[in-house]
Amino acid sequence: MSNEAPRTSRKTLWLVAAVCIAPFIASFTTYYFYRPEGRVNYGELMDARQLSRAPMTLADGAAFSLSQLEGKWLFVLADDAACDAYCEKKLWQIRQVRKTQGKYPERIERVWLITGAGEPAQRLSSEFEGTWLVKAAGSKVLDQLPFEGALADHIYLVDPLGNLVLRYPRDADPSRMRKDLERLLKVSRIG
Repeated sequence: MSNEAPRTSRKTLWLVAAVCIAPFIASFTTYYFYRPEGRVNYGELMDARQLSRAPMTLADGAAFSLSQLEGKWLFVLADDAACDAYCEKKLWQIRQVRKTQGKYPERIERVWLITGAGEPAQRLSSEFEGTWLVKAAGSKVLDQLPFEGALADHIYLVDPLGNLVLRYPRDADPSRMRKDLERLLKVSRIG
């Protein structure tokens, strides 16, 4: 009888230890070996990097820096001044996504980084009024934008602190871009 009591005590001790350690082992295994494929965001999440605030020039000749737009979410696209049909499509998309934000459109700005020499057509300036037309040829900002294929293929989202957040693919779906932005605006306390 005295032999049986220590065995039962040890079994109970090992059982209690196993129950206490099991959650740690399960969480470790889940964290390091189980990578869920699903994600909430549509745009590709970028490594946080702050974009250069080096001085640039607007299409009308005024001085400009991205620091002027600090505190706002930015849709940024880079394309040549001779804006082709795809360029116009991107300008239209970011305008429409901004308009669909209900009570938040004032928190969002649109920036067209003009990559080549020349001036954009006057028609584009009036059609996409409110878009910052920035002469960016040779600027550091263009070097900081990661791209696959061509730089002009993407639309970028920059947070109110000037950090690159998301990159959208060529022919991005505006409704999915809108959902990304809605989520960010909802949880963001800045911008």
